[in-house]
Amino acid sequence: MQRPDPLAIDGVGDSSLQFDPAGIQRVLIYRLGSLGDTVAALPSLHLVEQAFPAARRLMLTNIPVHAKAPAAAAVLEGSGLIHGYVSYPMATRSLRQLAGVWWRIRRFGPEVLIYLMGSRGEGALARDTKFFRLCGIRHIVGLPYGELGEHRFDPALNLWEQEAHRLLRCMQPLGQVDIDDLRWWELRLTDAENAAARTALAAIGDRPMIALGPGTKMQANDWGQENWRALMNKLSSAFPDHALILIGAADDADVSEYAGAGWRGPVVNLCGQLTPRQTAAVLRRAELFLGPDSGPKHLAAAQGVPCALVFGARMRPGIWYPPGKGHRVVYHTVECAGCELEICIEKKKKCIVSVSVDEMFAAALDAWKNGRKAAGQQDLRNVRSD
Repeated sequence: MQRPDPLAIDGVGDSSLQFDPAGIQRVLIYRLGSLGDTVAALPSLHLVEQAFPAARRLMLTNIPVHAKAPAAAAVLEGSGLIHGYVSYPMATRSLRQLAGVWWRIRRFGPEVLIYLMGSRGEGALARDTKFFRLCGIRHIVGLPYGELGEHRFDPALNLWEQEAHRLLRCMQPLGQVDIDDLRWWELRLTDAENAAARTALAAIGDRPMIALGPGTKMQANDWGQENWRALMNKLSSAFPDHALILIGAADDADVSEYAGAGWRGPVVNLCGQLTPRQTAAVLRRAELFLGPDSGPKHLAAAQGVPCALVFGARMRPGIWYPPGKGHRVVYHTVECAGCELEICIEKKKKCIVSVSVDEMFAAALDAWKNGRKAAGQQDLRNVRSD
């Protein structure tokens, strides 16, 4: 299939731009998804801001309908990375709805489109390009043709490339980013958001804390409340002086409460009580985060919190691993790995249910110790592993 005019698709086939970023006044950023998808795009969004500091930047994104899937605005509002949003109706076949999107984009008048999406095939990319051209957009950066739409495999680590890193390869014409530098993951939390976090944590005073977010919107990623409860009981013995903070959506309150029922120290259940950005401010105080492959783990890692995570094998290992170093992920490869199922009935979630409480306990201790070492805090004598 013939690709669109390369003059309109900047960076396809090389790393050059066909325009001067300094002269751009309006930029549209195309990124669909919810919490995890938005956080994974943070380094790219910072890079776009750096490349177009004087431009007004709007995001074309969907408004998730699931209660556990916050919209991009809930993650980015107040950061300065995005100045507004254009709502995109997911999987619509309505010409009327598409015409409404077209009109809103035309009225904004972007000169550049930043394409922060995965590849759905060259046919779909060509259709997207045609639509955005009809919207009057002259330049497109980031179309994931060829290997830009595929995650690279590292045989030395036996891991696949992180989605955040793949997006940055698509953004290469705009500059380079060190993905392990957490400054590129900064949410720029406001004073009000930090104050809300202090209020939420007032009951624990100056106690050190561990954060748990066991909820997930996907059945295939659910490790099970009994496993989480058993793990929390073991960790409570290892960390008797720590408070346990439970985070997640309102629908996660019950499973979180059950998981933390045996914790020896203070337990604060914040599920459904905070915005994603306030939750990020809470997580900054945590010495460790535990959870499955779900949105809160992205928030925790972006705040520099070491994570111990249980992953199902529905996705290839590495793609949705958290940013930063020192995390510990327990992932069991099975014959059906990479199925991408959201609900697993036939195999009964064999990949994730095969992960033992003892494995997660060891991962938690290891992640915590690595986090303490990274912070220059070497005294581990008060932690018991027996």
